[in-house]
Amino acid sequence: MNRRFVMPLAVLLPVLTLVLIAFNLTVPYVALGPGPTFDTLGDVDDKPVIEIEGVETDETTGSLVMTTVGVTDNLNLAQTVTAWLSGRYGLAPREQVYPPNRSKDEVRAVDQAQFAQSERSAELAALHYLDLPVILRVAEIADDAPASGHLQLDDRIVAIAGEPVETAGQVQRAVGAVTPGESVAITVLRGDAEETIDVVVGERPGGEGAGFLGIATEEIPDVPFEVVFNLADIGGPSAGLMFSLALVDKLSPGEINGGLNVAGTGTIDSDGIVGPIGGITHKLTAADEEGAEVFLVPADNCAEALTNEPDDVRLVRVETLEGAAAALESIAAGGDAPTC
Repeated sequence: MNRRFVMPLAVLLPVLTLVLIAFNLTVPYVALGPGPTFDTLGDVDDKPVIEIEGVETDETTGSLVMTTVGVTDNLNLAQTVTAWLSGRYGLAPREQVYPPNRSKDEVRAVDQAQFAQSERSAELAALHYLDLPVILRVAEIADDAPASGHLQLDDRIVAIAGEPVETAGQVQRAVGAVTPGESVAITVLRGDAEETIDVVVGERPGGEGAGFLGIATEEIPDVPFEVVFNLADIGGPSAGLMFSLALVDKLSPGEINGGLNVAGTGTIDSDGIVGPIGGITHKLTAADEEGAEVFLVPADNCAEALTNEPDDVRLVRVETLEGAAAALESIAAGGDAPTC
């Protein structure tokens, strides 16, 4: 005789209650995992990811893939457990991604502002690397600043203490090395005339003895072409390195990636210095799934990257744009490169 097992109602009701709770109880966590990837040498929505108007660009092959982290919000208990058990996703307190004092729209606005800044910094870093002209000018002078009455808006800064400067970072470091109360020579191009002006520096607020002029500088590309970035709805600053490499590849002869499928991540400033990012393990997973052969890792992310090193992806440690380009050139020639 066939018998059918029937769960007693007294047992079934608590089970159903737990299931309902699991699918309806929202938890204060988000799931972090591999996000979308974009080849910065390729196209998106039928447009180049990076478009350069006004100059003929060099042919490119291979890829330079920027990686992202995907964020899944509004998780219920069942989804949270599933994500944790999968091993593909990590969990983080929701407040780390969406601070309670900010709306989602405000967080998105900050992320997009960081992304726009990464585009500007990437362009400037590439131009400096290629020795293309960039204007370095005085954009603001604070009231009662040490430079007030000495420097003027739109002065083009040429040198500090006799040493040429080309970037905002170089200005900050050069002035910061001067002892407060001492005079420093600032060479500027004012109109068509070059002048050297002695300024007594103050102390940078919170700078522990670092010199301070009280100015904001701005770098402006001075080239006969325009760079247009066509990626939308992407946030954060971590695409900078890959954007810079793509610009260098498009604006110079040869193939910076040696025709390989290269992925990577990292912030960049106009000096070409590469900074650390978040979510490196998830970005490595995304790159591996895209078939990357090489992954460029910011030096400060190396230790974490080694915890999720894909078998078939070569990790390359990078600290600067120049170092990243040199490493790729060496790999393309069958040579060595810095590793994590």
